[in-house]
Order: sequence, then C-alpha cells, then structure tokens
Amino acid sequence: MNFFFFLLFLFPEPWTATAAHCTTVAARKTYQNCMALPTQQASIAWTFYPRNATLDLVFFGNFISPSGWVAWGINPTSPEMTGTRALVAFPDPNSGLVVLLPYILDPTVKLQRTPLLSRPLDIQLLSSSATLYGAGGGRMASIHNGASVQIYATLKLVPNKTKIYHVWNRGLYVQGYSPTIHPTTVNDLSSVATIDVLSGVVTESSHNSIKTLKTVHATLNAISWGFLLPAGAVTARYFRHVQSLGPAWFYAHAGTQLFAFVLGTIGFAIGIRLGELSPGVVYGLHRKLGFAAFCLAGLQSLALLFRPKATHKFRKYWKSYHHFVGYACVVLGVVNVFQGFEVMGSSRSYAKLVYCLALSTLIGVCVALEVNGWVVFCRKAKEEKMRREGLVGAFDKGNGSNNNS
Repeated sequence: MNFFFFLLFLFPEPWTATAAHCTTVAARKTYQNCMALPTQQASIAWTFYPRNATLDLVFFGNFISPSGWVAWGINPTSPEMTGTRALVAFPDPNSGLVVLLPYILDPTVKLQRTPLLSRPLDIQLLSSSATLYGAGGGRMASIHNGASVQIYATLKLVPNKTKIYHVWNRGLYVQGYSPTIHPTTVNDLSSVATIDVLSGVVTESSHNSIKTLKTVHATLNAISWGFLLPAGAVTARYFRHVQSLGPAWFYAHAGTQLFAFVLGTIGFAIGIRLGELSPGVVYGLHRKLGFAAFCLAGLQSLALLFRPKATHKFRKYWKSYHHFVGYACVVLGVVNVFQGFEVMGSSRSYAKLVYCLALSTLIGVCVALEVNGWVVFCRKAKEEKMRREGLVGAFDKGNGSNNNS
C-alpha cells in the first residue's frame, strides 16, 4: 500500500502545474489586479469598473508552434470549453502577421465534424487586439516557437454578475483561418478557471475533481494491471514446482490475481466515468486496450468456476486456455499502463520512473528464477540420465554373469 500512496503523491495536483508569475503591467496599460493561471504558464490582468459593469483585461500566453494559435475566452454559462466565446490569435496565412479573430465554440468543435470558422460573438465585446513579444520582451512582427502574445479585450458584463468562467488554450496548427484541435494532455484539458473579477477569488471548477479522478484511475491501474497481475503470474510460473510450498503457491497466486482484478475493476469503472465526464475527448487506443484487458481478466475469473480436476481429460485444454488468456491479459495491461502515461502527459514523470523501476525489478526476478529453473531442470535431467545408465549397466552385468554360469 505504501507503493500506492507513493505513486499518488508523484502525480501532480491540478493547481500545481507549471504556472506563470502574474503582473499588472502590460505593454499598453497598467491594471489593478492580476492572477497566474494554473496551466500553460499563462496569466491575466484586469481592471473591473462596477459602475458600468465593464471589464478591461489582458491575457498573457505563449505559442508552442510558429504556425500555432493561442486563445482566451469566457464561457457565459459553465466552466468548460463548449460554449466558450473565444478570441484566437494566430499568424495570418497571407502576411504572417498576428491576427485576432472571434470564435464561438459550439459542441461540434470537440467532435471535429466541421472546421472552426470565425463569427461575431454574442457578448458585448467593446474592443480587442493582440500584440506579440519575444523572449527578451521586445515587440515582434512575426510568430516563432515560444513567442509570447498579449490578448487585450474590453467587455461589458451582465450587471451584478462578476463571477466569470475563463477558458484558454493553445494549439500547433491553423488551417487557413481555422484553428485545429489543441493537445489533449491533462494540463491542456484543465485550462479553465472561475474568477470573481470584483474580489479576485478563484473558485475550484469541476476540472479539479476530474483531475483527481484521473490520478486515482492511473494509480489504481498501474498497481493492479501493471504490477500485481504480472506478479501473480510470476508466482504461478515459478513456485508451483517447489514441493516444500505445497498448495501455498496456488493460494498466493489466486489471492494476488483476485486482488489485482478488484483494484483493476475499480480503476476501469473510474475510466468509464471519466469518459462520461469528458464528451468528445476519446483516447482510442487506451480505451480499446483497457476494454480488452478487462474482458480477458473477466474470462480468467469465470474460468475458475469451470476448472476441471487434475485427472480430467479436459484439464490440459483448460490449462492451455488459462495460460494463453492470462499472459495476454498481463501483456495488454502493462502496455496500456504505458499508454496511460502518454495520455496523462506523464511520459517523463517521476511516477513513470517509479513504475519502470518496479516493473524492471519484477522482470529481474523473473530472469533470475527462469535461469535457476533451467539450472535445476538440467541438473535433474543429468542425474536422471546417469541413473538410467547405472541401471542399464547393472542389468548388462547381471546378464553376463548368468550366461557364464
């Protein structure tokens, strides 16, 4: 269980992702408030005028590709991407200069059924513009990888409604004047914040609970499908021939596999729930591997109910089925754990390093036990051969004595 909590600790929390330092001083003006946003090293600064419900703000973001885009917007109804009224900055396909266009992100955006087209916003946007800045802080004319952009906007809010759902993101490509889908790592999918522009208080959104569910899902599955299931298979392969253990190896094997299946079922159920909470976000390969591993594990569990006796003529067929399905489930589980690290954007995280060390240790134990097994097998085969030769020699010698008499 210590391994469980250690992995849980290593996965980053929703609001501890790389964040920028905020500033109230922008290139064009100075604002009253600022806030570092939790993802993508972004930040905002703003001034709110309660008398006429006007919000004057600037968003600080970074490009991740010379042909990419950076966007900021507000969602009038909920803290999510769907329904956001966005301002998107990207290089003009003709001139290469930065342009800022308005977009409404309806539900078809997530499904990528049609290109995203610019259209006027249905909110009171009084003014908007964008300015590029390089690493040294100087103003730039064209975009390069890592360039900073400041998106300025002045909005007239609904009276007495100061809690705003801010949404921001960035992508790699723009096709014509249509931004393409952004990366789908955990941080990119968590680029939402609910901020009261009057008090400056941040309200945690549902994305935080989704991030927590993802962390629990990843931890449970890494332990169950990625470690305990292979460990149970190792127990059966290398300890069933140790006569001094008796049936203890079987109980250890069955107990480990059953515990792994229970944990894996919980992790699988959380994964299904995460899919329901994230419509339009589909990790095809990860999902298919997860379903395949879960189905095979279910078949393995059901096979125990139909396990023939050792003397039954169908026992050898059952053993072949049990071995094939079991090893296939182990392989799929381990592969899907690594696929899960890629999905979470943790391909170079400490969590993956710890898992790789644990899996490498298990593989090292397997290699040692396999070598030891072959050494014991060869030794027994040699002793058996010598025993047979001794018996044959004794038999020949006895026959020779009888013939002489």
